[in-house]
Amino acid sequence: MNINGVQIDATFAEAFPMRGTRIVITAQNARWARIAAETMTGFATSVIACGCEAGIERELDPGETPDGRPGVAVLIFAMGGKTLAKQVETRAGQCVLTCPTTALFSGLPDGDPIALGKNLRFFGDGFQISKRINGRRYWRVPVMDGEFLCEESTGMVNAVGGGNFLILAESQPQALAACEAAVEAMRKVPNVIMPFPGGVVRSGSKVGSKYKALNASTNDAFCPTLKGQTASQLGPEIESVMEVVIDGLTAEDINRAMRAGIQAACALGPENGIRRISAGNYGGKLGPFLFHLQEIMA
Repeated sequence: MNINGVQIDATFAEAFPMRGTRIVITAQNARWARIAAETMTGFATSVIACGCEAGIERELDPGETPDGRPGVAVLIFAMGGKTLAKQVETRAGQCVLTCPTTALFSGLPDGDPIALGKNLRFFGDGFQISKRINGRRYWRVPVMDGEFLCEESTGMVNAVGGGNFLILAESQPQALAACEAAVEAMRKVPNVIMPFPGGVVRSGSKVGSKYKALNASTNDAFCPTLKGQTASQLGPEIESVMEVVIDGLTAEDINRAMRAGIQAACALGPENGIRRISAGNYGGKLGPFLFHLQEIMA
């Protein structure tokens, strides 16, 4: 398959099941809502070492939030329900409760409930009070700038992590420019996040390592500096490879995001150094969700 002169490899991205939730952070203005969201989603690129994968889904207008203030929707994913619940509670307590003027609400009313204000309320030291509105419980916790309003729980659903594609280019600046274009397009797709820095991964990995302590290591087949030392997947024209990783609430959400991102990258074409699109295919070792590039782009 060829799109605008860019080769689409006959391969697939291999992804795995996760548990996911959405929360909504509001604040006095959009700036402070985003500060809280960026802080809460910090150090959350990969479950390999971060405990969860998290990112900003989108900014919300006052008309879209429960309290009529500017807000940010955040998606958080983990490998299991207990881990997700702990990550949400810890990050909410340390990053949203502490942030001036914020409030915290469920962004997924359905699904299995996990705690938001249910446990954070104890910070109120007995002065906290609750209100039930339209069947949903909220906690008002006194803090030094006024009070922290937090919904009691949010919903947790089955989700998918690790959707991905690789952009192969003639140079590092060209690979990065294509990734930036892809991520910008993908951020318009609901229900997904790209959890790595700026949505881009330069240190793509393979399953396993020669070192027993590691369960992942550098994807040597796609490292340009190793062309003569390993079973390289790169032609002489490729000098940089970067990856975009996607987590989504459903496999269909990841499909839509991958299509938008690949289309945006291909639009730059060979005249801008973009030569191939490939994916992280681990031969069934990583997960049961297979996203075939040529099917997605058909």
